[in-house]
Order: sequence, then C-alpha cells, then structure tokens
Amino acid sequence: MSKKDIIRRIAINTGGGDAPGLNAVIRAAVYAALNRGWECYGIRDGYNGLFLPEQYPEGGLVHLTRESVKSITHLGGTILGTTNRGNPLRYPVTEKDGKTHEIDRTNEIVSGFHENNLDALIAIGGDGSLEIANVLAHKGMRVVGVPKTIDNDLEKTVVTFGFDSAVSFATECIDRLHSTAQSHRRIMVVEVMGRYAGWIALNAGVSGSADVILIPEIPYDIEKIASMIKAKQRYGKKYFIVIVAEGAKPSGGDISVIDHPTGRLERLGGAGDRVAKELEEATGKETRAVVLGHLLRGGTPTTSDRLLALRFGAAAVRALEEGRSNVMVALDPPNVRYVPLEEATKRMKSVPLDCDTILTARDLGIAFGD
Repeated sequence: MSKKDIIRRIAINTGGGDAPGLNAVIRAAVYAALNRGWECYGIRDGYNGLFLPEQYPEGGLVHLTRESVKSITHLGGTILGTTNRGNPLRYPVTEKDGKTHEIDRTNEIVSGFHENNLDALIAIGGDGSLEIANVLAHKGMRVVGVPKTIDNDLEKTVVTFGFDSAVSFATECIDRLHSTAQSHRRIMVVEVMGRYAGWIALNAGVSGSADVILIPEIPYDIEKIASMIKAKQRYGKKYFIVIVAEGAKPSGGDISVIDHPTGRLERLGGAGDRVAKELEEATGKETRAVVLGHLLRGGTPTTSDRLLALRFGAAAVRALEEGRSNVMVALDPPNVRYVPLEEATKRMKSVPLDCDTILTARDLGIAFGD
C-alpha cells in the first residue's frame, strides 16, 4: 500500500430515508476500523456536516468510539441523523427576486473532507445518496458505498437491508386487518411505501394473503378489480384485502403525487385513497383505506436485516483495506462482493414480471388488475 493509500481516519454517513439496520452498519464499520487502528468519525445528517458545518455549533463530525456504538445494533433510525433534503448535487438556492435554481455543492464536501484530514468515506444510502458518493469518488475522494433502502430497488445487490423489516411489519399489519375486514365485511385497501418499485407491496401482499396487489410495474384497470370482487362475492366471499404500492398507477394514468419540492424527490401519496374511492363506487361495498407510510421505516430491525447490515459494514472496511474505491458492497448469496458504484446507481431495480413471486401470486388467485 502506498503512502497515498494509507488510512488513518475514516468518515461514515447515513443519507436519505431512514431504515432499520443503519445503526448496525455503523457499529460493524466502527469496530472493524478500530481493529485496524483507524479513527472513525460520523458525518451529521447525510453530507450536511461537511458542506454545511455552520449549522452545527457542536461540529459537523461526531467522534465514533467503541463505547459510543457498542449498544446500537438493535436500534432503529440512525445515531448520525439523516436527510433527504438539499441534495448537494442539485442544491436549491433562492435569489433576491424569489426565483429558485439549483447548484452543485459537491466541491464543498470534498474541501470539508480534506480539511478534516479524512482518508476515506463509507457512504450508507439509497440510489440518491450513492449517486452523490459516485460523484465524490470521481472527484478524488476514496469512497465505499453500502446499499440501504426499504424499497429494495437498488441494482447489483440481491437485497438491501431495511427491506425485510419493512415487509415483516407490513405483513403483520395486513394480518391484523383481515380481522377487522372480516368483521365488517369490508374492502380494506392498504397503501405501502416503495416509490416506483413494487417489492414491498408484492412480498407483503403474498405473505399476508391479499386478494389484490397493485404495483408500479403492472398498471391496473379498476373495472377488472371490481369485476373480480363482485364475482368472488357471488361465491360467498365477504371481505377483501387490497395492497397498493404508493407508485401504483391505473392504465393510461399517472402515479399519485402530493408535491414536488425544489431540490427533492417528488412526494408520492394518495394511491390507496384513490383506489379505495374507486372500488367503493364500482362495487357498492364499504371500503376503508389504511396508509402504513413511515411506520415501515421505524422500529427494531429483524434478525435478517441486522445480520446483513453487520456484514455490509464490516465488508466496507475490508474493501478500504484492500485499496478499493468507488465501489458498493452487495449481497451475492452466500457472499458479499464489490460492484462499481456507477453500475449500482444507473438504473432502478424493478420487479420482474416473470419472477417466481408474481407467478406464485397468480397461482394463488391474487389479482394484479391487469
């Protein structure tokens, strides 16, 4: 290893939406780094601690020690804080005339990185955070990414941590809703997160014995769903469970969006309410909508997510020790491997329409509205 490659101080950050398992990654990375004699620092709130240090009177970096991370594996959220506002690649700036435009502030992150004498960064995040990490790597920073998202929509890894916890909780909620739907003989519509990919809706819907699953990958026809419900009613079925991914959309229609703030991703919402209203009108059957929303992000990570997060954190440190940069750790069962960051972020991982889970759902009689 050349003198240029010697590592003494590393930084760790968590960006984008929170997910169960973030703290487990931090703990594993810190322990693995300290075992190699490296110092560890956490960047507050994504990349903000480096390019917006004035926001933190206590400092934009947090010294991470064995003591400070020893009991955080089971905790949800992130001890470093996170944000999905103010993307430094497209940072919103409002001029005196009230007009807003976006600027690239990643050079300030690079400057802050070097001013704090940091040698490498472990960036934990989804596609947005890792897109930033890829740019930083191309600007000379030594970066290893760790894939995090409850949506499971990152390419080049079989699964992301946070996904199993979200699906497990969604399935538990669906199980509970069977009871109340059956008692009142209602249609219960359950909206889940996932943005433009249907992984959470599909896995929770099949596991929770849903009657209908609507995902972004398969535009739906509300009349076909209503006809199926009416047909099953004639054969004696009294209640129905409909799972709707927040990015689901009708054939020839658009996804439901709440707003699209400057410098941020558009906020999806309303898909479940729309389906519930249309189904009640089409079937005449009492319908209720439940939005699980951010409940899917919180709480204790499952055993599967804890283990995956710990493996990812340790693997990120090994990657740095091996001299790697601009890579993401990825699960390729039974092993963890390294893939170029650019490949991992260039496109979203959607649900394949011929995947076994969809085939299984169709064999079980679950409708997709197509």
